[in-house]
Amino acid sequence: MLETSARLLRLLSLLQARTDWTGAELADRLRVGLRTVRRDVERLRELGYPVDATPGVAGGYRLGVGAALPPLLLDDEEAVAVAISLRTAATGSVAGLEEGAVRALAKLQQLLPSRLRHRVEAFRAATVALPGAAGPEVGADLLAAIAAACRDLRRVRLRHRGRDGVTVREVEPHRLVHTPRRWYLVAWDVAKDDWRTFRVDRIEEPLGPLGARFTPRLRPEEDVAAHVSHAITSAPYAYQARVLFHAPLEAVAPRTSPAAGRLEPVDARTCLFTAGSNSLHELAVHVAAKGFDFEVLEPPELVPVLREVRDRLDRAVSRGTRRWR
Repeated sequence: MLETSARLLRLLSLLQARTDWTGAELADRLRVGLRTVRRDVERLRELGYPVDATPGVAGGYRLGVGAALPPLLLDDEEAVAVAISLRTAATGSVAGLEEGAVRALAKLQQLLPSRLRHRVEAFRAATVALPGAAGPEVGADLLAAIAAACRDLRRVRLRHRGRDGVTVREVEPHRLVHTPRRWYLVAWDVAKDDWRTFRVDRIEEPLGPLGARFTPRLRPEEDVAAHVSHAITSAPYAYQARVLFHAPLEAVAPRTSPAAGRLEPVDARTCLFTAGSNSLHELAVHVAAKGFDFEVLEPPELVPVLREVRDRLDRAVSRGTRRWR
């Protein structure tokens, strides 16, 4: 009986780890025959696990969606990862997620063995959420609806608040991308006949009804994150800056966030930084604070602002020198 119970747990773990399994694959993993696999599947169904089966040569098994959530099998690392993720979600930027995350975390901590509770508690004791550091909140239901449309390849009609007010856009959603502060949707805009990046916090809830299925298009770039980085650091701003750093990309990259600007290698000793801003002063300080020699390629208006910042720093140094002589 103990061997059978252990095998059922192993079978359940396999079904949770991957969407589809053939009977032969499960039999090979469990080192039993196909008849035993079928009997074990029936036992799982009797215990309330909705295991779907597809007959035929290409058929197989998958863990279906039931009326109630069945227990999950988690190893030590997975359990700690879930607990830490839930604690982080309780102070995150997804609206409405905090209360559910706290409840789920409380249930999980009751089931954790002491060795794992100590690891989760150490994380809690060592971390503090910084008030005001998060970006605008987005609704959990909205994120889930967009993610489902991406998964199912369904067109969506959404209402988006932009600089020109609220517009209705029909899009083919591709991917959700997030930075530490914001969520973005990369989608094909049907009317514009081009790729667009939408801030999710500017999409009004509820999401419009799902439209027809679509055939996936070639992605705007191989790296979707790089596409979003380019979109959010250049297009929306009044000033576009191109700065040549006299330092290799490997040295500058650790001091540059993908959400702040795009960094590209030029040669082994220089790299190009592209960024946008509505303030030349912000651009000047941001570039100067990198700590490397550089030259401004554009816009020319940035150069006098850099001189102004230099003069202000010179005056601050002079006053400090007199004070602390």
